[in-house]
This record gives sequence, structure tokens and C-alpha cells, in this order.
Amino acid sequence: MTGKLPHGDPAAADPATPRRRLSDLVIGVVSGISGGSATIMLDIAAMESLAGHADPSVAMAGQVGSQVKMRMGQAWLVATVRTLALAPKGTHVVAEIDFIGEGDQEQLTGRIFRFRRGVTRFPLPGTHIFPVSNADMIEIYSAHDQARIEIGTVYPTATTRASLLVDALLGKHFALLGSTGTGKSTSAALILHRICDMAPQGHVVMIDPHGEYGAAFATNGAVYNAANLELPYWLMNFEEHCEVIVTSKGPERAMDCDILAKCLLAARARNRAAEGIGRLTVDSPIPYLLSDLTTILQNEMGKLDKSTNTLPYLRLRTRLDEIKADPRFSFMFSGMLVADSMQAFLSKIFRLPAQGKPISIIDTSAMPSEITHVVVSVLSRLIFDFAIWARDEEQKPILLVCEEAHRYIPASNAGEGQSVRKILERIAKEGRKYGVSLGLITQRPSDLAEGVLSQCGTIIAMRLNNERDQHFVKAAMPEGSRGFLDAIPALRNRECVVCGEGVSVPIRVAFDDLEAERRPASADPVFSALWRQSGGEEEILERTVNRWRNQGR
Repeated sequence: MTGKLPHGDPAAADPATPRRRLSDLVIGVVSGISGGSATIMLDIAAMESLAGHADPSVAMAGQVGSQVKMRMGQAWLVATVRTLALAPKGTHVVAEIDFIGEGDQEQLTGRIFRFRRGVTRFPLPGTHIFPVSNADMIEIYSAHDQARIEIGTVYPTATTRASLLVDALLGKHFALLGSTGTGKSTSAALILHRICDMAPQGHVVMIDPHGEYGAAFATNGAVYNAANLELPYWLMNFEEHCEVIVTSKGPERAMDCDILAKCLLAARARNRAAEGIGRLTVDSPIPYLLSDLTTILQNEMGKLDKSTNTLPYLRLRTRLDEIKADPRFSFMFSGMLVADSMQAFLSKIFRLPAQGKPISIIDTSAMPSEITHVVVSVLSRLIFDFAIWARDEEQKPILLVCEEAHRYIPASNAGEGQSVRKILERIAKEGRKYGVSLGLITQRPSDLAEGVLSQCGTIIAMRLNNERDQHFVKAAMPEGSRGFLDAIPALRNRECVVCGEGVSVPIRVAFDDLEAERRPASADPVFSALWRQSGGEEEILERTVNRWRNQGR
């Protein structure tokens, strides 16, 4: 490229000094175009002249992650700076930019208005580059008249509000990703609080494996744990029954499952509710007595014409007796849960009606680890099945939020927990057709099942320290977001990059502070302070051992 770039106005560094409009301050030119990106040359002196500007957006013009604009007729094209490199002569910087959208030019001020995503007309080499002002940023990131929630401020400004478009965020699923200690739990609580505040009659179900969120939603949500969940065992389908009751492996497992299917169907058929059902199956949510299932197993075992020996029947009966006798399973396998309480249970968990508490927190931390994935599977499947069978009714969309999602949708399709993996994958692929939204929260996106992350229309990425996780997230995001995603390793705590359907354009956000009473119980221990304190150890040990032995909080 020949010729000298016009320098910026030095007077721009002092806001009190008369100066030209920002729309007249040229800081570079376009040198090459390639699809949705371009190469530009920036004048170092022009950028330095703006470095002290009172407007932080203008002061950052040309830096990695900042926005620049270029004029095409009566329209402004806006792009994000992705890379910077010093030109051979040392007076200019070569930068790669990604186009994010375009807007009209306001004649009096030269500002951007009516901004929209996507570019219809690309600039020619030699087109001048201008800084983007704070007023431009507000227009670019405003949600106009769409339903939205505000979650923080757009980097690098202090006043431009960052909004998530609620209908697009929930309609096409979302994922919140971040390494441990980046403020992920607090950020998740912030987003859910904003949604609940906007929609007090909403329907949100959150799986909480660590018991962190109960305190955060004590006033505007309902908290269920092993003490009060009362999940009826007969709501499980056949696959979930097999995961709980069948303990054998290999060829023996198939034999045990066949026997369980036959006996389970017979047990369901004994209920009076099954009399009017023409197509009763092992998956039908019909109540049955565990004692009936045991009796039927006993009777089948005594038949002379059975195709196997008595060992499979003994295995199943022994496992049933273990479950009934184990107090840890009482929240699910209790003789008190035999009544037909399906409608009341769905009303309670799905918040139908919400009564001003739109979120259910399902605390699985005190549940036995070998059954936790089955509990999550049952709840997830109930949400999806409810949405399918309620298609002819007035729609009641439900949001399912899964904390530690990599536990339930692992990349491996072997081992236990496959029922929950299958239903969550199905919700990710088909849920939006039926009004079921999925929110995934995880610190290990690379451990998620392949394709699940790409089903999330909005990705909220906090700092990821693992390089494999970074590559995994980048692979799931549109090409125009690369400049933002390159900043993921450098994000501070409680900062994120948001890309996808839930935002008008990709943004880097500093989250708002959340009120202390609305924060989850996930703060890191302060070793330096706690290890200087003493006293009360005997009482702590006594209470802890008591809870430990009673297997309860």
C-alpha cells in the first residue's frame, strides 16, 4: 500500500479542547478483504493521539478486542480487531478484523443508529477506519424493544449495558462455561435471578449437585433435596429401572432385564389406574407396589417352565430388598410414595403455578452417588415428556439448568448413567420444538458429549485455563466470534465473552455485582484468616458426625 495515512487529531486527547467530530478522525485504512474478515493498516501516531481520550471506547480504538468502523455510502460497517502486528517500516500496525454488522449514519453527529447484525456490502481497499464511540457502542449493543435482561457492562465501557435477549437465549439453549474459581456459580445465579425477576410466573428447574444455590433462591424459589423431594419410584421408565435394580454385567444383564420387564409390566397392571388403559407398557407412569414386584418375581421364580435358573430372580429380589431397607433411598423408594401423586409432583417441581417462585432447585448433594444420575434422568425425562404430551394445551415452556453438565452428558457412551445422557442429548436436539430450554453449566466443555455444545445457540464463556477446553469452545462458535474467543484465557474473574443468538453481536462483559443474599454458597475458603481462628472444634465435630451417621443435613 502506498501513501501516508492521515493522523488522528491530537486535540482529541483533551475533551475540553475544540476538535473535529469522531466520525472525521481517521486512524487507518483497509488494505485487504477476505470474506467476513479484512486486513487493515492502523497509524500508530493516530492511535497514540486518542489514548488519553475521555471516552474509553475511543481511547481503546485499534487495540485487540476493540471495535472500529468504516463508512460505506450512508452506512457504517462495524468490525472487531482480532490481531495486531507491526508493519515492516514500524510506523503502522497491520490488524486482522472480523465484521459484526452495519448501521445507518446519523447526519448531524455522524453516529451509528439502526444497527443490525450481518454485512450486506463490504468495503474496498483504501476505505478509511474510524474509532467507535461510547454512543455508538450503546446503539450497537442495545436490544431495542426486544425482551431482555441486563447482566453487566460491555468492555471497555463503564456505562454501556450488556443485555441478553431472553427469547433467543432460552429458545435455542445456552451454555455457561468457565474454569473453577472464575465466578461461574455467581454468574449463573445472576442470570437466573434476572430471568426470575423478569418472569415471576416462569418455570425453571435447576439441578444443583453441590447444594450451592438453595440459599441464593430462598426467597424466589423452592428448594428440594433428599429430605423433601419425594420422587415416586414408579415414575421411572424401564431403562431407569434397569440402572437402579439390575446389577449384573454382560450377557447376564440382558437376561435380568428381560425378567424385570415382564415382572414390572405385571406389577403395573395390578393397579386400578391401569384398568382403563388400552396400551399399558413398562414405561407407562402407573403406580405399583414394590411388594407386588417382589411377589411377582417370587412367583415367576417358582414356575417350572421358566427358561433360566433361579439365579437372575434371586439377584433382582435381593437388590429390591437392599433398596427398600436402605434409608438413603427413602426419598424415592418409600412405601409412602405409592399413591398416584404424579399431578401434584409435576405441579411442585415444574412450578405450575409458579406463585411468584418460578425456580425449583433440586439439591442432589445428599443423595447416594449411585442413584444421582437416575434422579436427574427422571426429572429431565419428565420435563420432556410433559412438553410432548401437552402439545395440544396452552404452552408452558420450561427451562432445565444443569450444573456440572459434563457429569450427565459425558463424551463417553459407555458405563453407567446412559439414560440421563440420552435424554439430555435429546432435549439439546429437539427440546426447542416443544418449548423445553436447556442451560448447561460446566467447567470442562471438552468432556461434554460431541455435538451438545454446538446445539447451544448462545455460549457464555468465562476464563478457561485448559487449552483443550479453549479449542473445543472455539470449534463450536461461529467464525466471526474468533477475535473475542481469543481473549478467553485473558479474562478476569466475573468477566465473560458472549456469542450467539442471545446477543445482537458478540460482546465481552463484566458481570454486575450480585447482592450478598442472592449469591450461591460457593465462595472459596480464606485460609489465611480461617487458620488463625480457634474454638468450637468439639461442637463442630459432634454435629458433623451426627449428620454423617444419619446421612442427612
